Formats: sequence, C-alpha cells, structure tokens
Amino acid sequence: MKKRRDGTTANSGEWVLDVRVGLVDSEPEIWRQLELRGSLTLVTVHRILQVAFGWKDAHLHRFTDSDPLALLRPIDSEIPDALQWLPAEWCEEPTDLAEEDCSLHQLLMKGSGTAFYEYDFGGSWLHRIELVSRRPAGEYTPSARLTGGAQRGPLEDSGGLLGYENIMDPLADPTHPDHAEHTELVPTTSNTDEPFDPGFLDIAELNRTLTGR
Repeated sequence: MKKRRDGTTANSGEWVLDVRVGLVDSEPEIWRQLELRGSLTLVTVHRILQVAFGWKDAHLHRFTDSDPLALLRPIDSEIPDALQWLPAEWCEEPTDLAEEDCSLHQLLMKGSGTAFYEYDFGGSWLHRIELVSRRPAGEYTPSARLTGGAQRGPLEDSGGLLGYENIMDPLADPTHPDHAEHTELVPTTSNTDEPFDPGFLDIAELNRTLTGR
C-alpha cells in the first residue's frame, strides 16, 4: 500500500470522517471532535491524537478494533486475540498489524464505526474513537481539524485516571495537605508555569499546531 507524504494511503477513498474521541471512564469526560481524512494512516492519526489530547508521545501505543480491556467471551474454550495495529518495528505476534499500512477509514470499518487507541500501557489511557458521519473530501480539505471538545488532557505520567484524580483533588483544594506538593509538581509535568486548569481547552491553538501554522 503506497503512502503519500501527507500520511495518507494512495488507494484509499477520499472521505472526511467526523469522529468523536473520548477518554474512556473520564469524569467529567475528556473528549475531542475531529474532522480527519479517512485515508490518513494510523501512524499519522496517532500523532494527531497526541496533539489533540496534549500527550508527549513518551510511551507505547496501539490501535484496536475492539475494547482491549474488556473481557472477551471464550470461543471453543479459548479467548480470541483482538487485532491490534502497532508501529511496524513493534510487531511480534501473528495478530500484530503495522499501523503504517492501515488507514483510519479501514480501521473504523473493521470495528463497525468504532475503534480504540490506547496510550501508555502502564497508565492504560484508553481512547474510544467513534465515527459520527462522513462526506467526500474537497480539494482543499485539511487532513485534520479539531472542531470541538472538553477538558484539557490529563498530565503525562500521572498514573492513569485514578492517579490523575488523586492529583486533581488536592490541587483544587488549597486546604488539602498535599496541595502545595502537587502545585509544585504540575509545572514540571506540564512544561508550563501557568496555573493548571483541567477545564481549559484552546481549540484554536491546537489547530495551529495540527496545521503547523
């Protein structure tokens, strides 16, 4: 499958997919609405999701066509392996597929319009990708555009959702005994001295990063 310079596959149909990506079990939900060309390869979608959620691409990741953390019903007394797409150099098992060779549209069609992206296997940040709608791409349609969302992404290396909540609770309460400690910790984790606001999301700035402008 031939890949273009913009990260799309040459033999994929040119569709624009309106997708909703939510961080599973986050409360309040951390989510993004994106318009993505369906022919984008999964390695490019990975980079887009890293930007959209504020991750630092410091850990392993994978795409799956079903929830990789759900208990699967055994078939003939065996639990079937879910298909997963990884960077080609990480593929070791027969069920491992190269993310460079699969487009977003192909992945979503395998999962009947739903797929999953897991980042940081230790923290198990699981993102549910849902196809909302699709339309033919125009000549000047951008490869990726963020159209909506809520909440900033969690802090990197915060220990999954439970660990992140254990940081956010004392951070929001100046009377909490751990408030000062977490207040000092956040700038080193988020790479900014700005006050940490978990509800803040700058869509315009994220789109500038996605387009390189």
